[in-house]
Amino acid sequence: MKILVTGAAGFIGFHLCERLASRGDDVVGIDNINDYYDQRVKYGRLAYSGIAESAIEYGKTVQSSKYPNYRFVKLNLEDKEGIDNLFKAEKFDALCNLAAQAGVRYSLTNPASYVSSNIVGFVNLLEAARHNSLGNFCYASSSSVYGLNERQPFSVHDNVDHPVSLYAASKKSNELMAHTYSHLFGIPTTGLRFFTVYGPWGRPDMALFLFTKAALEGRPIDVFNYGNMQRDFTYIDDIVEGVVRVLDHPAQPNPDWSGAAPDPGTSSAPYRVYNIGNNKTVKLMDYIEALENALGVTIEKNLLPIQPGDVPSTWANVSDLVKDFDYKPETTVQEGVNRFIAWYREFFKV
Repeated sequence: MKILVTGAAGFIGFHLCERLASRGDDVVGIDNINDYYDQRVKYGRLAYSGIAESAIEYGKTVQSSKYPNYRFVKLNLEDKEGIDNLFKAEKFDALCNLAAQAGVRYSLTNPASYVSSNIVGFVNLLEAARHNSLGNFCYASSSSVYGLNERQPFSVHDNVDHPVSLYAASKKSNELMAHTYSHLFGIPTTGLRFFTVYGPWGRPDMALFLFTKAALEGRPIDVFNYGNMQRDFTYIDDIVEGVVRVLDHPAQPNPDWSGAAPDPGTSSAPYRVYNIGNNKTVKLMDYIEALENALGVTIEKNLLPIQPGDVPSTWANVSDLVKDFDYKPETTVQEGVNRFIAWYREFFKV
């Protein structure tokens, strides 16, 4: 297939491009390479995939030196003309939208960036898909959409109308907009609610990266909710495997769907939503212990109150993923943390 991956310099996007290019798909990656976090990591990811930083210019297609079937373009999702021209020129079979302004806490102080990227940019992609006969529209949602929900494990068949951050609200809006385009124009859309993704080449603003940097520098770490947070930590390779399976199987209408008892996770249109998580909830203190084991150190901890926008616990019900794709993530936290530390030491030479 010819596949467009947005957010190709990002954590998940980079890994997905590697996987798709390795198996022989014709891949075009786009990213605006913004400065939300350390751009060295973004350019490092691209360089690993054969995209030289020195060759990157806005709107210019750069051929990978590693994969003959991978090309990269620096482009903003908000650039409607640029997105439209790219779709018209390339005639994509499928799209995986992983580009977004990420981060719950950042959304408390920089709300406008979430509207421009996650709302305006998303509509631009939907419009391009509509006018260019795209066969499969896959996009990143988030476990954050579950918000105030307390019934666990979180199910895609539960209502998610009570987000607690603008980031979560923007992801929920993506699901609603995608459904509209599936219903009106028959575009197969699949939303993927990722649960706390971690692993090599991860985001520097996330806990594992911050904890590792502090530990290696001999500094204490901030542990919110007094260490009582629980997360469904999901290793990056497991996330990518789920994404690839969805890209290979566009959403289908649910013939049993009823407007009298509407199921939020499916539709009479070709629309689906899936959780991709490890199907286990892990105490944050156990996650930190796995990091201590990998580093061979004891980390000093500052126990602090929960922060606005955070939820105390996440846990993914992945029964639909198993039923429809015969797949569920399996990597253990200790195994995943060990792999991250091996990468971190090599990349930062520490």
